[in-house]
Amino acid sequence: MTASLSRRTRSEPAWVAALLLAITLGILGLFLVVPLVAVFVEALRDGVRTYLSTFADPAARAAVRLTLLVAAISVPLNLVFGLAAAWAIARFRFVGRSLLLTLIDLPFAVSPVISGLIFVLLFGLQGWLGPWLKERDLAVIFAVPGIVLATVFITFPFVARALIPLMQEQGSEQEQAALTLGARGWQVFWRVTLPSVKWALLYGVILCNARAMGEFGAVSVVSGHIRGRTNTMPLHVEILYNEYQFAAAFAMASLLALLALLTLGLKSWIEWQGRRSQAGGRHS
Repeated sequence: MTASLSRRTRSEPAWVAALLLAITLGILGLFLVVPLVAVFVEALRDGVRTYLSTFADPAARAAVRLTLLVAAISVPLNLVFGLAAAWAIARFRFVGRSLLLTLIDLPFAVSPVISGLIFVLLFGLQGWLGPWLKERDLAVIFAVPGIVLATVFITFPFVARALIPLMQEQGSEQEQAALTLGARGWQVFWRVTLPSVKWALLYGVILCNARAMGEFGAVSVVSGHIRGRTNTMPLHVEILYNEYQFAAAFAMASLLALLALLTLGLKSWIEWQGRRSQAGGRHS
């Protein structure tokens, strides 16, 4: 049946393949390339000097710093969580394993705005822990800790979901062999497990970092939109646009777009390296 399907696929007229390719490129051009080009055109409409002056604004620099800070905190946390969760799920059978898999996917199913509201309910002044935090002069909501918490929650599936299928496919034979030869747990992790999943790990980290820097919904709820203090780059774009500072808004958006293009390039390179590594493993 598979061979018959393959022959039928190859025997389709050339115009069918051309039509499908044209539709795909048309949709990509309309919904991806055109908006991306429009961002850079609008950002540079008033000239390079105006474009660069956007980033001389202290509020813009603060937004960039906060975005990088939040990513620098949330990505390593998710890297540790993703490795631990993937190792536990792929290597062990325990009560609650299916529940853990479901919880890992929860941020994909819940709206980011709802996620932000959950943290407000927990840590806001009228929330469950709000009075306790207020007594100790600890600020979570409308402060950097709340932004970090919301970002960590939104991004924690990426590393784990990049590793779990690969580790399940690879199995544990090599690790068991290393243990049999006298290797300790950390030696097995550093010399066997980590090298075998390094490309998938980098892939998950890149996606996690991209989502962390571009997250809007959950961060918008918990940040308070305090200019120069709790505004990340996406929130700063919104404020500039609502204030009719269109050139500045598109300039900041173009920086986010450049980061997205860099992420896409790194993602493609990692996928290529991963395929090359797998091919080398098969030939050896």
